[in-house]
Amino acid sequence: MQYKSFLIKYAEIGVKGKNRFMFEDALVTQIRHALKDIDGDFMVVKESGRIYATAESEYDFDEAVETLKRIFGIAAICPMVQVDDNGYEDLKKQVLAYVDEVYEDKNFTFKVNARRGNKKYPVNSDQINRDLGEVILDAFPETKVDVHHPEVMLHVEVRNRINIYSIVIPGPGGMPVGTNGKAMLLLSGGIDSPVAGYMISKRGVKIDAVYFHAPPYTSERAKQKVVDLAKLVSRYSGPVHLHIVNFTDIQLYIYDQCPHEELTIIMRRYMMRIAERLAVDAGAQALITGESIGQVASQTMQSLAATDAACTMPVFRPVIGFDKQEIVDVAEKIGTYETSVLPFEDCCTIFVAKHPVTKPNLKMIERSEEKLKEKIDEMVETAINTVEKVWC
Repeated sequence: MQYKSFLIKYAEIGVKGKNRFMFEDALVTQIRHALKDIDGDFMVVKESGRIYATAESEYDFDEAVETLKRIFGIAAICPMVQVDDNGYEDLKKQVLAYVDEVYEDKNFTFKVNARRGNKKYPVNSDQINRDLGEVILDAFPETKVDVHHPEVMLHVEVRNRINIYSIVIPGPGGMPVGTNGKAMLLLSGGIDSPVAGYMISKRGVKIDAVYFHAPPYTSERAKQKVVDLAKLVSRYSGPVHLHIVNFTDIQLYIYDQCPHEELTIIMRRYMMRIAERLAVDAGAQALITGESIGQVASQTMQSLAATDAACTMPVFRPVIGFDKQEIVDVAEKIGTYETSVLPFEDCCTIFVAKHPVTKPNLKMIERSEEKLKEKIDEMVETAINTVEKVWC
C-alpha cells in the first residue's frame, strides 16, 4: 500500500498544559522543514492533539519514515488511511479494504481499538470494536481475535475524519529542538561528544559546536572528520554552526610554561574559557561536553571540578553516568560511531602527559596558570578572532 498520510504522535508535549500549543507549533514547523528535503510535497497540520502529514504528490515512503524518525518530539509515526465519514456501513467497507490490502497473509490474531473523538458519532467505541471485529472475522475466516496479545492492533479513530492504521513506528521521542534554549557543544573527533550533542538536542536544546584544531600536529583529515561528525549530528539537531579554533599556539605555550602532569587540565580550562566566549556571542546559555566520570584522568570528579571552575556558564554532561559501551551503543544507533573511530588524532590526544594528575588541586592549577599571564590573554583573543566557521 502507498500510504498518503501519517499520523504523528507525541508524548511529553501532551503534558505541557496551557503552553502546549507552543511545543506543537515548533514540532509542526520542524516536520515541515524536514519533509522539504525529500522528494514529494507534504501538507502538515495539527488538529486537537494530533499532527498529520499528508502527501500531495508521489513520494518515497522509506525516505519519509527515516526523516520523521530523526525529528525530536515525535513519539510514534503511524502510516494511515484517512477517510471521510460517509456512514457506518461505509466505515466497515473501508476497514475491510484496509485489512485486505495491508495484510496479504490473513492468518493473524487481531484486536480492534476504536476511539470516538467525535462524540456526535452515533456509535460508541465499544460497539465499533465489536462490529468491526465481526465483519473482519466474517470476511477473513483465517483471522482470530486476541484481546490480550494481538499480532495486529487495528486502530480506528473517529474524529472530523476517520483514521485507520495498524502500523506504529517508534519515533525518537524527546522535545522539539529549540524549545529549551541553546548551548555550545565542545565537539572532538571521539565517540563521546557527538553522542552528548545528540542527547542534549533530544531535550529540545538547539546546539552550535566548537572544535579545537592544532595544526600541524592534527591534520586536515582530522578537521574534516569533525565536520563530518557535526553533519551527522545535525540530521537530528538541525543545522549546526561549527566554530573551528586554532589552538596550536596556546597548547605549545602551556606545554612550555606549565607542569606536564597538569597539561590536560590547564588546556581543558582554556578550551572552556574560549568555548564560553563563543557561546555568549552565539546566544547560548550553557556548554556541553562528552565527559563521563572516571573514563580518563581528566574526567575524575576533581578534574571536572577544576575544569568547571574556569567558566561561569553551566556545563551539561549528558553521558556523565554512561560506561563506554553504553556510549558506543548510542553512537552506533545515530550513525556517528564509524566516523568517530577513524584514526585521525585530535589535539586532546596529541598533547597528553605521560602521567597526568588525576586529583588536581585547584589552587595549584591556578598558580601554574599564573606563569601564562604574559601572553595568554592575547593568544586567546587571537584564537577567538581567527575562528573558522562552518555551517553543517
